[in-house]
Amino acid sequence: MARPAIGICTAVERARWSVWDQQALLLPRSYVDAVQHAGGLALLVPPDPEGERDPDEVLDLLDGLVLAGGADIDPATYGAEPHAETHGTVPERDSFEVALARRAIERDMPFLGICRGMQLLNVALGGTLLQHLPESHGHHEHRRVVGSFDGADHQVRLADGSLARREAGERLHGTKSHHHQGVDRIGEGLVVSGWSMLDELPEAIELPSKRWVLGVQWHPEADETSRLIAGLVEEASGRAGRGAAAA
Repeated sequence: MARPAIGICTAVERARWSVWDQQALLLPRSYVDAVQHAGGLALLVPPDPEGERDPDEVLDLLDGLVLAGGADIDPATYGAEPHAETHGTVPERDSFEVALARRAIERDMPFLGICRGMQLLNVALGGTLLQHLPESHGHHEHRRVVGSFDGADHQVRLADGSLARREAGERLHGTKSHHHQGVDRIGEGLVVSGWSMLDELPEAIELPSKRWVLGVQWHPEADETSRLIAGLVEEASGRAGRGAAAA
């Protein structure tokens, strides 16, 4: 049986490797490793203007979709002015991922948004973001060490009967986080299914009208004990090989 093809959207960043220093389309290896260890075929999906206009061309190749972490989302995407601490936005990534997310949801494709990906899911469905949690919540506990998950552990309380709790396998779930923004107004149809034990910030959202659409503010790919990515791959395995017939 064919492995389920899991598309993972890439970042657009300037990067250095070997003798090179230039714009790159990149993704931390931990995302790919997590999908492969769960039995999936990991496919990197960069921003694509044609794919933005016709997301089905991309989604026909996939059985499941992951929106990964990364740069702050351009506040113009949700009708806001930029905060002084909102940095490194990449509008071409935002617009592509919004189009891909909306169409994947219409197709009822298994969908996981991680950190920025959870925020993008919320924005794609009409929600808004808090642009700097230290200002709105008064502390830096959601991103203790910039560029590292060291000391980033905290617990999230998951709602009874939720997809998040079912896949995590527990009510109080240990997580690793690295973010300074969060969801504010919740997008249409979404429900909050997880809250940080630090301050009750929403840290899991899902779409009950669809069979497997989940956004989490933490990083399951950085946690070898997490079952979330395996849950996505398992859900997508029923679609493997169906390709365009899933449209």
